[in-house]
Amino acid sequence: MALVTVTRRLAHVTLRECARRTAAVALACWPAGQRSLSRSTQPLRSDNKVTVHFINRDGDKITVKGSPGDSLLDLVINEDLDFDGYGACEGTLACSTCHLIFEEDVYNKLGPITDEEMDMLDLAYGLTDMSRLGCQICLTKSLEGMVARVPESVADIRQSKDESA
Repeated sequence: MALVTVTRRLAHVTLRECARRTAAVALACWPAGQRSLSRSTQPLRSDNKVTVHFINRDGDKITVKGSPGDSLLDLVINEDLDFDGYGACEGTLACSTCHLIFEEDVYNKLGPITDEEMDMLDLAYGLTDMSRLGCQICLTKSLEGMVARVPESVADIRQSKDESA
């Protein structure tokens, strides 16, 4: 009986923390002084966007714009970027296919890395000290102009080692 009570309390605290983080991200997307509970939305303007430069596996630079609060995985999907095998688990932290490599100054702005993300990064191909998972990086205005390099290959357990099979 005590185990059930502890589990319920833990689930309640976890849900409350998730809701708090979601609300904080949502509020961070609104300019100061314009936060309201009305149903109106801000018009999509280019000055509300964050520019991101991806360097693909061929070394080509691809520049896209995303909204603050979107993850880099969201940006790749929304902009229909063709990075083979990228984001196989759709951001559920169950793979490392959205592995990206950042410059040191950008990496230092990305915020803390969770234990779950570290566990998945251990499986990533071409892991570096500046590696992160794109599904865990949310765009902010401070990341304007950032460069994210896609590794040469991807470690995807769904791909068989023998292509003839």
